[in-house]
Parts: sequence; structure tokens; C-alpha cells
Amino acid sequence: MIESSQDELFGESKRSAIPMVLAGISALVITALLFAGYTLLRKRHAEESGSASLANPAQSETRRPPVALVIVDEALLKDGRTTIGGVVKNTSAESLEGLSVELELKRRKDATTETQLVPLVPALLEPLQEGRYSLQLKAQDYSSARLVGLKAGATLAALPYTTAPGQKRPPERLGTKTIIVGRPPSKGGEFLNSPDKPARVP
Repeated sequence: MIESSQDELFGESKRSAIPMVLAGISALVITALLFAGYTLLRKRHAEESGSASLANPAQSETRRPPVALVIVDEALLKDGRTTIGGVVKNTSAESLEGLSVELELKRRKDATTETQLVPLVPALLEPLQEGRYSLQLKAQDYSSARLVGLKAGATLAALPYTTAPGQKRPPERLGTKTIIVGRPPSKGGEFLNSPDKPARVP
């Protein structure tokens, strides 16, 4: 009897070890799957971030410290022409060569936009040096203009920059016109209303 009971006890211990082994294998498989999923998600996120930076290079440029300050003057309207201009100041410690500002122009006719490069004078700016840009447009052709970029060199490489408001538009002067109202001639230089000849004032 004792021997049979001992056999049964040993038999139960052998059967109970199988679920433990299966549980350990399952835990390893689940851990491996979680690790593989985490690695896949990290790789996909890195690819999406890389493609986003390539698709929008302006964002990567803005992360760089600005090398210039672009001062934008208010548009000046005179004789049916609009003058757009301002100043670019080199705020870096290096020379900037072949500079031009990129403007986005909006047409009045169909509200379409176009970009135009306006060269800087002078085109080479030493550190802390300033240059001007100016563009004249027909007022009836364009409704607005907006600064969208600062380019340099023959390759038109985009440079990071900051902006600031410039000169205000001078106040418009209204033409003065003097109006002379004629008086009816008086008889003999007498007053129309005097103590001797009172008259009712309407």
C-alpha cells in the first residue's frame, strides 16, 4: 500500500511539471512578440518622422538658429503702383552671399498665387551689414504680397531668418480746396441790419 501511494505521489508531481513548462514557454513567446511589436513600431515611427522632414524642409530649416533678420516695410501705394520693400540684416558671424527674398504674390483677377525672387542690394552681406530689397507692382494686378523665404547662392539654399515690422506707410494727404462764396453787393456800403433800419433775421 505504501509503495502504491508513493507511486501515485510521484506520478502527480510529474504531471504538474508539464503545465509549468508550458506556461514558461508561453511567457517567452509573449515577451518575444511584445518586443518584436515594439521594435516594429519604433522603426515605423522613425520612417514617418524622416519622410515628414523630407517632405517639409522648411520645418527642418526653422530648427536651425536664424542667420538674418528680415525687416518688412508696409506696402506703399503711389501713382497706381505698389512698392514692396524692406531691409535684411546679417545677424550671423559669417558672410552671406547671393541673397534674395522670396515673395508670394496674390493676383486680384483669379486669386492665384505666384512666387518671385527679389535680389538684395548689395547681394553680399558681411556680419551685421544690411541690404535693401524693393519690388514695384501694378496695384490693379496684385492684391497682396507675403514674405515666404530667404535664399542664398546660386543653388537658392533656404536660410533660417526672423522677421520684424519696418517703416510704416505715410499718412495719406487729402487735397485741400478753398471754396469762395460770393456775397450779394450792398447798397452804398450800408449794413443790412442797423439800429436805424432793423431787419428780422430769419
